[in-house]
Amino acid sequence: MAVKNAAEKELIDEILKLKKERNAVIMAHYYQPAEIQDIADHIGDSLAMARIAATLSEPVVVVCGVHFMAETTKILCPEKTVLEPDPEAGCSLADSCPAAEFEAFIKAHPGHTVISYVNTSAAVKALTDIVVTSGNALKIVKALPEDEKIIFGPDRNLGSYINSLTGREMVLWDGACHVHERFSVEKAAELKRQHPGAKILVHPECTGPMRAIADVTGSTAVLLDYARESDEKEFIVATESGILHQMRLSCPDKTFIAVPPHDSTCGCNECSFMKLNTLRKLRDALRDMSPRTEVDAATAQRARRPIERMLSMS
Repeated sequence: MAVKNAAEKELIDEILKLKKERNAVIMAHYYQPAEIQDIADHIGDSLAMARIAATLSEPVVVVCGVHFMAETTKILCPEKTVLEPDPEAGCSLADSCPAAEFEAFIKAHPGHTVISYVNTSAAVKALTDIVVTSGNALKIVKALPEDEKIIFGPDRNLGSYINSLTGREMVLWDGACHVHERFSVEKAAELKRQHPGAKILVHPECTGPMRAIADVTGSTAVLLDYARESDEKEFIVATESGILHQMRLSCPDKTFIAVPPHDSTCGCNECSFMKLNTLRKLRDALRDMSPRTEVDAATAQRARRPIERMLSMS
């Protein structure tokens, strides 16, 4: 763990002391700031964090990610105290699908199986038949009968990707992640010209043109595993730039280049919500045992069923 200065070291020492006193575990998403990833007990994608937390004995879980991730952890760990350092850390994709509007959309398409991406609120999950992740969505859709009518929400890019691979015509909710929508195909192509041997790694939440130039399309975990296992030495990466920290830690002999957004000259594309979490806020959450994530019991019960169905299918 690289510590920048004395103040950061003091914060880290406080966090570790409080974590022990509270008998807590710290979970961090791949898109978190590097210093939070470094101090976390477990790092993973949104569902992996919740599933790991459910297997642990610690009664307190700090979820360093965004709000729907803390909700998912609370749904799978109802008996645990779930803390989130900054409850204002939302998600543009989850926010693009308000539960009331999604419910009306479902009613307008009767007879459809409802599949929702895990990047949704607990209230939307409660309206859903099966929850999926970017890693298992294709497998689960392919497992359903070919003539089954499906609503897929909220990510239109992930949904159109699955439609293109399966030949299905799922009805898509018109939502998207602001980070993955902003990647520049032109800038990615220019990077490829500069690094002709590099493999282009793309998250399926990206637009169709971005996916079309990819060598590998997959979830954060899939892209990380590919980078670890590949014999290639250079990678051009189109997903939130926080993942590059784990890629570089795992593969110090390889080069990872972030695809810039189309509206910026910088070499990164960050989720501003993910970056709301800081070491100081993490310390405060453990010190104050707040903010706590709560999910209404009835909503949690309904939301848990489509998650369990996903797990049984994948």
